[in-house]
Amino acid sequence: MNDHPNTYHVLQIIPDMGTGGAEKTTLDIGNELVRLGWTSTVASNGGRLVAALEAGGSTHLTLPMHSKNPLRIIANGFKLARIIKAQNVHIIHARSRAPAWSALIAARLTGVTFVTTYHGAYSQTNKLKALYNSVMARADTVIANSHWTADLIAQRHPWSKDKIVPIHRGTDFNEFAPDAISKARLGNIQRSWDISKDDFVILKLARLTDWKGQKYLIEAVGLIIDHYPNLKLVLAGDAQGRDAYKNQLLELIDKHKLQGRVILPGHCDDPAAAMACANAVVVASTDAEAFGRAAVEASAFEKPLIVTRIGAVVETVLSEPEVQHDETTGWKVAPANAQELADALSELLQMTQAQQHAVGKRARAHVTAHFSLEHMCSKTMAVYQALMEKSAEFES
Repeated sequence: MNDHPNTYHVLQIIPDMGTGGAEKTTLDIGNELVRLGWTSTVASNGGRLVAALEAGGSTHLTLPMHSKNPLRIIANGFKLARIIKAQNVHIIHARSRAPAWSALIAARLTGVTFVTTYHGAYSQTNKLKALYNSVMARADTVIANSHWTADLIAQRHPWSKDKIVPIHRGTDFNEFAPDAISKARLGNIQRSWDISKDDFVILKLARLTDWKGQKYLIEAVGLIIDHYPNLKLVLAGDAQGRDAYKNQLLELIDKHKLQGRVILPGHCDDPAAAMACANAVVVASTDAEAFGRAAVEASAFEKPLIVTRIGAVVETVLSEPEVQHDETTGWKVAPANAQELADALSELLQMTQAQQHAVGKRARAHVTAHFSLEHMCSKTMAVYQALMEKSAEFES
């Protein structure tokens, strides 16, 4: 049995422990569980974050949780059930669909409390995909990583509406802070991008793929570059084999005569330093983002933001007419609209440096108040505690 009568054992399930947002959240919650004296275990196929997870006091179990093979999913479910019984697990928390089916099997076999987190806007184009996705809404509590995601879940699975709890992804604002980046890290980025002190750098940090909207940014810069010759647009991200799309971007650069003004440096190994080097950051997605972590992190570095008015990213930025002009933290524009992007860029570039800094200061104040790591951890722990209290009442 657990040595702490008021603490419990949580088993988180995720395909692997790579370096994405869901994986980082798994690590953060594991660390919080240990800090509060709970027992934390994670089952995954392994990955870069396992060492950090174990260093924080959690246990990692290497299982093929990444597999989408139906037979493997079932087998994983029975393995998890045995682990739950052997290790006195109280809550099983799944963070992706394939492992969630295994977790559901294990929960049904053992009677433990089942939690899921919706980390993405999962594609749902047919009835089979809808069935596959539905496992994420079959839990005792369904955590949504934004209000937009919560609405999406309720729309797709109306029967789950009363179980949905929005908890925004949390950011460690000690790590993402203007004074957290060394001069050496800043210098490395500036040299690799060939940035001078006179350049005004607009950064788009995302893999090169059509729905991330890079082509509209190039067209927007093409519309205004004659008025702002010191403007540089950096599209930092790997094409990941999408050579046709990268070639399309290069053709747009040639068409608008933006050679040397639009930079495609490829994958960025230090995204935090990249944001710190920029004067402003753009999230130009044309499809909905389920949260908008890049927008929060850029705001943490006191960078003015331009985002498209789609998905959850709008929850992270304050703009007119929702707030007064002197309360804004950025701009929201229509997706796939180069002219609106150009207008927002022009408004930003016409500001004085002091005005730009004021927008950035408000941006950091806004995100630290609403999207902190502490806020995410405390709300998640409150979900766990409430479920355990409800379970104790049912058993009594």
